[in-house]
Amino acid sequence: MDTITAIILAIVEGITEFIPVSSTGHMILTSKLLGFDEQDSIMKTYEIVIQLGAILAIALVYRERVLNLLGIGRKNSGRGGVMPASRLNLIHVILGIAPALAVAFFARDFIKSLFGATTVLWALVAGGILMIIAEWVNRRKIRITAHELDDLSYGQALAIGMYQIISVLWPGFSRSGSTISGGMLSGVSYKASADFSFLIAIPIMCAASGYEMLDSYKNFTSETIGYFVIGFLISFVVAYVVVILFMKLIQKIRLTHFAIYRFILAAIFWLFIMR
Repeated sequence: MDTITAIILAIVEGITEFIPVSSTGHMILTSKLLGFDEQDSIMKTYEIVIQLGAILAIALVYRERVLNLLGIGRKNSGRGGVMPASRLNLIHVILGIAPALAVAFFARDFIKSLFGATTVLWALVAGGILMIIAEWVNRRKIRITAHELDDLSYGQALAIGMYQIISVLWPGFSRSGSTISGGMLSGVSYKASADFSFLIAIPIMCAASGYEMLDSYKNFTSETIGYFVIGFLISFVVAYVVVILFMKLIQKIRLTHFAIYRFILAAIFWLFIMR
């Protein structure tokens, strides 16, 4: 690894971690373009480090919501100072992350065996199709019952958690793509689905990265620590900017736009890189 490679990978991670295009898929494809073995132990450790940078960014963006969930933040009130009847709580978060964490724990070795460029290309296409269907159903065929994050029901939180399993079992499908689509298919608005997707990313990514770090801490050496620090900082800054922009432009950037990008990327790699 060199500084330029470290910077490129960190930028890719920061841009793709929270938008529905699959950061895992992009890391695998980028590693292939750069000529790296994606399964190399140092490369895997580096990916964990830059993912932690992205997690810190999303935690900063949603810091007030996270503190409220933990009971240590300011209590937001509704109109007239009256607390809303229904508010998001830790049960919603647990329901949203438990299915994926359980599957990831018991199927860890199987999931790792699926990592590869070809798998990612098919996942990009399949995920794009789901996103187009979810957006069409959400806008035309289903009644929206959760317009804001605090309107989310326990059943909807669990449904989003179940959709998240797809991204766990299929590298390249996109965690945010599956959860946002799952929310929209369950009667949750696009914005509320994105908010919940980003929020539950914090505990599930911390758990996954922390577990992987147990096998990777030996790769923190005097030769690698500089690259790890650079990657962490760049991933943090890029992810923070991307999430802020995405939430500001969410009404203009539809899921279909991301789906089209996924189709184009898969086609380019299939035609010019894989063959």
